[in-house]
Amino acid sequence: MSLRRQTQGPHLNALRAFESAARLCSFTAAAEELGVTPGAVAQHVKSLEAWAESPLFIRNTRGVVLTPLGEDLLPDFTRAFDYLSEAVQALRNKAAPQKVRIATLPAIAQLWLSKRLGRLRQLSPGVSVSVFAVQTMPNLSREPFDITLFFEDDSLEHDGTEILQDRIFPVCSPAVGKRLRSISALSDESLLHDVTWVNDWDTWLASIPGGKEINSSGPVYSLFSVALEEARNGAGVLMAHEALVTPFLDSGELVSPFDHKVSLPRRLIMQTTPTFAQKESCELFKAVFAEEDVNTKPG
Repeated sequence: MSLRRQTQGPHLNALRAFESAARLCSFTAAAEELGVTPGAVAQHVKSLEAWAESPLFIRNTRGVVLTPLGEDLLPDFTRAFDYLSEAVQALRNKAAPQKVRIATLPAIAQLWLSKRLGRLRQLSPGVSVSVFAVQTMPNLSREPFDITLFFEDDSLEHDGTEILQDRIFPVCSPAVGKRLRSISALSDESLLHDVTWVNDWDTWLASIPGGKEINSSGPVYSLFSVALEEARNGAGVLMAHEALVTPFLDSGELVSPFDHKVSLPRRLIMQTTPTFAQKESCELFKAVFAEEDVNTKPG
């Protein structure tokens, strides 16, 4: 009689790589989510397919497509990793209940959120808030954040808290503003763009008489704060977001040369994990974020 070694199951990393790639329909997107290389994801999936003795993806020049077996397995794998993520979040929150991690756009972090963190410290000095500036909204079910703050289109369903509506209008330095006697005068100025909202100039110009005749091309910046600084320095006219520039308008560093403002079909939304939503501090965060002027009230 011979003894056989017990067959080992697939590695957890291989299972995670399959679920992420299958859910996102991309090895590259899965690699970004998992913090590894696309080659590592491909190798993990290959090892899982070898263990299962069956293909899970069809590879072609345009990417990957799930096989019928892969499609059948995906819902169970997604539920399993959602449960695991919830358990990890619960562990993190119970081990450090006073630590809160927020993910948001760089512009929101620098120009809107930073002014509200002081208010939060006043009202709840025991809470430690960490802020992470990211370009795309993370998946709260999978990534180690408690809160996200992002502009989301009104057409998209969400279960978050609406903080404010996005309104846009041009801003510039006072010196540049004196030259803008009419919409047509914009043709003689440099129109500044932020890459995250690169179409906002076209949206605003299309909404005002004579605007469609203006060439909207101009310098594009990867950070709104840099474009804002250029506008403050007189380098051009920036299509601004009301929530991000109000302090500079109040101080006179920037002016709004035209009265016309456009309310966009998108809002700043606060999303939270189920674990954080159950905490008392969640309501405090919502209240502070929703205030129009949080610095006028005593702590």
